[in-house]
Amino acid sequence: MSQSKNNLDNGDKTKRNAPDPKHLEQQLTDYLAKKYSDKARQAAPEFCPLPDLEDGGGGDGVWSRINFDMRPEELVAYLDQYIVRQDEAKAVLATKICTHFNRAKYLSKRAGNDPADGVGLIKNNVLLIGPTGVGKTYLVKLIAAKLGVPFVKGDATKFSETGYVGGDVEDLVRDLVREAGEDIELAQYGIVYVDEIDKIAASHNLVGPDVSRTGVQRALLKPMEETEVDLKVAHDPISQIQAIEDYRKTGKREKRAVNTRHILFVMSGAFGDLPEVIKRRMNKKELGFGAKVADPALDQEYMHEITPQDLVEYGFETEFVGRLPVSVILDELTADDLHQILRNPNNPVVISKKRDFAAYNIDLRFEDEALKELARRAAQMKTGARALVTVVEKALLPFERKLPSTDIAQLLVTPELVADPKAELERVLALADDPAQEQRFETAGRAERMELLKMIARREAMYTDRLEAELTPARMDLIADEYYRSGMSLGAAFDQVIERLHQVREFEVAFFDRYGIKIKFSEAAEVAVLAGAAAEGCGVQPYCARLSQVLEPGLRLARERTGQQEFTLPEDAVFDTEHYLHGLFQAHYSATLESRTS
Repeated sequence: MSQSKNNLDNGDKTKRNAPDPKHLEQQLTDYLAKKYSDKARQAAPEFCPLPDLEDGGGGDGVWSRINFDMRPEELVAYLDQYIVRQDEAKAVLATKICTHFNRAKYLSKRAGNDPADGVGLIKNNVLLIGPTGVGKTYLVKLIAAKLGVPFVKGDATKFSETGYVGGDVEDLVRDLVREAGEDIELAQYGIVYVDEIDKIAASHNLVGPDVSRTGVQRALLKPMEETEVDLKVAHDPISQIQAIEDYRKTGKREKRAVNTRHILFVMSGAFGDLPEVIKRRMNKKELGFGAKVADPALDQEYMHEITPQDLVEYGFETEFVGRLPVSVILDELTADDLHQILRNPNNPVVISKKRDFAAYNIDLRFEDEALKELARRAAQMKTGARALVTVVEKALLPFERKLPSTDIAQLLVTPELVADPKAELERVLALADDPAQEQRFETAGRAERMELLKMIARREAMYTDRLEAELTPARMDLIADEYYRSGMSLGAAFDQVIERLHQVREFEVAFFDRYGIKIKFSEAAEVAVLAGAAAEGCGVQPYCARLSQVLEPGLRLARERTGQQEFTLPEDAVFDTEHYLHGLFQAHYSATLESRTS
């Protein structure tokens, strides 16, 4: 009896001393923060809200969040603005990726609950083959950004059959959820990119288990097809903490998993020894003293003859090759290709250097002959487009170090500068106000702008539905001005100008709704509005709001005096409103006087 009483007393005492749940939560947070640093705080609801999964099912919900309403030719046209050469690769990749997402969208909207529907679905997983620096990663990143789907990249050499850094190949799928902002449904339509896949081909002379090669291939088989990847794993403290938070909030143990059915896997590698495998199959391997020295250009031609059996012979398992039905070959870039890359207004190498110097209020321009010399030097390094960054940095680093400490506000990259940066720096410092150099700078600027305008004209077809009007030279100039003023990419400048033109149209409608006066900006007037707003550093809407304060009284009076109900506004209505209104009344009185005298 005494023992029972003691037990009851202890139980009551425990209840009385039970800590407050919030106190427990704070202790847990402090402990996890101390053990796992700040990463642990991501699990708290206020830092990492759970996605609303009420929609479920992958229907209209996810497709309203994916910017995907494209056809293959549209995507190819988009890629043409960024990627030089690689026509076959762009065509194949754009076609198969468009088909993949269109099919996924089609299946998600089909009626019926047939459990066999979609079983055995063959995904358009892609294998990209090409030397380093030809744009494999850049190509896939561009597509993912255009479609608005989450994208993650992993290195095949960091994986093993048992995992890497405590994880495994399924961690790439979990990373998609993080890239999607914890939106599991969106993550299930993401793109996983695995680089250096050629490094996990089986080594034929290896003794013992090959966990870093064939083991990785086996580990990738299920995710590449269809499987459920659990988001809670033992080696990931963040997922464990998330599970604790879920249980604390709901009192239930809910399994959070990602289905890989519609996740597209893109593998890439250089496959340097693959031409030899293809040659053996085609019986074109030459032996003895008569054998010719390997020609890289010829080897590249052999790559276009690749078959699945060649990949198996190279060291990949049959099941792994079978899950990569699409093979895309990217060609090595020549000096001329590298030159075209540098001339492209969307080229990130030149854009980034212009931004670097613009940060010091220095206007940087390139002569075309200088771009050719940079491309020639980059081609000699045999690392593709990556070499462009190296040669550009080597040429401009002395100027980037010295010029910010001077009053020099512009720099022209010439062939002489590329050939001998130190000597050219001394000349620039000594002759900062050289008229001949100033003229050369202006000439380079005109040539650069002309190339930009050509690129803008070529993009018109991509924006036909959004332009609402012809892409006239005046509107092209607006886009070019925005490109130079903001330092953004050409696509972003295009979007910015189109959005501002829409705002002008919205102002016309709002003006009529508020004042009952119908106005229409002429092309010259809308250009004047955008140019005026840019010059003042304000948006189109506040600029138009100030303009309406002057326009409305004058147009109201003009309507009362003249009976005119609609007004097409010329450029003067924006830049010299008083002069425009005066001319409006003068024209009316002149017409009235003429009618009386006749």
